Amino acid sequence: MSRIGRKPINIPAGVEVTLTDGVITVKGSKGTLTQNIHPKMNVEICEGVITVTRPNDLKESRSLHGLTRSLVYNMVEGVSNGFKKQLEVNGVGYRVQKQGNNLVMNLGYSHQVIVPEIEGIKIETQGNKITVLGPDKQKVGQFAAEIREKRPPEPYKGKGIKYVDEVIRRKEGKTLHLQQAWINGMLAYWPRGGDKGRLYLHHVD
Repeated sequence: MSRIGRKPINIPAGVEVTLTDGVITVKGSKGTLTQNIHPKMNVEICEGVITVTRPNDLKESRSLHGLTRSLVYNMVEGVSNGFKKQLEVNGVGYRVQKQGNNLVMNLGYSHQVIVPEIEGIKIETQGNKITVLGPDKQKVGQFAAEIREKRPPEPYKGKGIKYVDEVIRRKEGKTLHLQQAWINGMLAYWPRGGDKGRLYLHHVD
């Protein structure tokens, strides 16, 4: 992670970054984010560039170095361009729509599933797709995961809510293997490996 930590972060136009008492604040067109900086990490803002340095090369310091740089970079990216997660809903009769600030979903239950927007999160729908947007990468990911949990995709027909780029490992449905024989002019079937106590008779003219 230290290789990531050494990379400087360029502050794009329209983004304001301040550091006060160990708290970094980043403001942009998409919103405002704040983050506490670990006491062992040093963050400097100079001439439109943010640099993160560490006091030594101990394992903990190297890990914190890369983590701190990633958090600050995501803040800058979030307030300038934002983050998004896309999900899609699959299933006969499954529908999603936006009503005011609420995401309303029909997911095969006896009731509608309603998910309200929260501060810093915006929801958009188009057809069977749901888009979660916001400046905070962690909050966007968490909110999208909570929507997915309302109806996780099942492995047989793929019904449910999944991420657009998610691949569902499909399973084959259970099949009944039958043996057959002619009995008194009728074609009889019974489960393979079982007895003939359960016969399925089919009359053939």
